[in-house]
Amino acid sequence: MKKILIVYHDAGGGHRNAAVALQTVISQESRDWRVELVQFQDLTDQLDVLRKLTGIRIQQQYNILLQNGWTLGSTYLLRLLQGTIRLFHKPLVNLLENHWRENRADLLVSVIPHFNRQICESWTRVYPGRPFVTIITDLADFPPRFWIEPVKDQYVVAGTEKAAEQARAMGHDSAHVFQTSGMIVRPDFYAADDSEPGELRKRMGLQADRTTAMVLFGGHGSKVMLDITERLDAEDLPLQLILICGRNEALATRLRSRQWKMPVHIIGFTREVHQLMRAADFLIGKPGPGSIAEGMIRKLPVLIECNAWTLPQERYNADWVKEKNVGIVLKSFKDLVSGVKHMLDPATLAEFRGNVAAHNNRAIFEIPEILATLLGESNPTTRPAIPTPSANVSR
Repeated sequence: MKKILIVYHDAGGGHRNAAVALQTVISQESRDWRVELVQFQDLTDQLDVLRKLTGIRIQQQYNILLQNGWTLGSTYLLRLLQGTIRLFHKPLVNLLENHWRENRADLLVSVIPHFNRQICESWTRVYPGRPFVTIITDLADFPPRFWIEPVKDQYVVAGTEKAAEQARAMGHDSAHVFQTSGMIVRPDFYAADDSEPGELRKRMGLQADRTTAMVLFGGHGSKVMLDITERLDAEDLPLQLILICGRNEALATRLRSRQWKMPVHIIGFTREVHQLMRAADFLIGKPGPGSIAEGMIRKLPVLIECNAWTLPQERYNADWVKEKNVGIVLKSFKDLVSGVKHMLDPATLAEFRGNVAAHNNRAIFEIPEILATLLGESNPTTRPAIPTPSANVSR
């Protein structure tokens, strides 16, 4: 039995989601592999400078910034973090080397940015010739030293042509660059769902035949959701909202304490987002790669914002939405009402839905085949049929 390690952390929810999704799909297939997850923050806590100074881990600092919208100037903070990583390069490599020696494996996968040079260098010192794979969970890299490193031993899995081009520009040859049809998304988003959207809405206390937007800002929510709800509630729009607050219980409490004129359904943390999306017509949120990819699979156009407050690694995502014509990109949610009115136009919404339906992301099922190739398994055994999600385009 071959062993695969997947390195993730909890700065945002997307990295853990990607790791768990890949582990889940592999476990459902008839492969002689054992997959173990490695929490990078737990592994490297002793070198966490921010934790030593503030008592708060790096990943917690990041999530606090997201929850409160404190993201202006995030490029400067990002480069400061990367400079700190370079200062601690040698002790970090040594620490990781010791871990790999104690936890032997045949292949190492990283679904996190920033640390791939240290992970790759430590891995290849201990196991020269054994593959190290970085799966980019953003639609594009944000060079330098974000996802793709100029090291020959790094294999790169890219979910867009843009990211694949960046890997090649960094000097990686075609044998080290694999392009998939999209981002990693949990396999349950692909589950066929023939439930009636109107019935789902009624169970939530919403109107069965009213256009419905899901407001989603990742697993930790964002206080901007309150402002979004206030702006839309002040207008007499034929609209209702499903508000996903994630682990931000303070936000959920504030939203529930208000009396809203428009129908709303407020939810805290849930693992049923894929089912709730069946009740929605479009998605309102930040330009996060995970939310956009989930919306595409569940056939939902998106309405997002992109400006100086947008995380630098997520700005290309807005360009991708415009390029594929699968939604609306606003410079500010101050223009939200006009954006929603445009989305509510039947012809506009139908056009977006058609473009979304043409997007066929199967990355979560493609990546195990890539790993099998790198492990030298050129003749994989029979796999279970890949599920096809419901079209979800007629409401």
